[in-house]
Amino acid sequence: MRDAAAHEERRTKKVRDWLLAILRFAVTLEQADRTTVLVMAREMDGSGSGDQTAFAFFVRTSSKFCNAIANKDEPKRVATLRHYLRRVYDHRLQRALEAAIEFEQAGDG
Repeated sequence: MRDAAAHEERRTKKVRDWLLAILRFAVTLEQADRTTVLVMAREMDGSGSGDQTAFAFFVRTSSKFCNAIANKDEPKRVATLRHYLRRVYDHRLQRALEAAIEFEQAGDG
């Protein structure tokens, strides 16, 4: 049981670090920060299996989330951001991301 708890704690920390990297990208919009997010996502998708292509949730999510953050002219931007922001489990981090991307959920009830 202790191993399972330790594994879950490591996974939670990795997800939090990944979300913080997305926050950093949202603040800077620097390509280096975006690359860091994608590298972290590849590592997270690859952990637990030898096949790096078997699971691509974090890479796909990172790509879509970062694109929505950076491309303010994207017609589906608000819907995409709303979708990903709702999935951020830490409310303080969620609010920080909303502030960094100047996202207001007006009319969202």
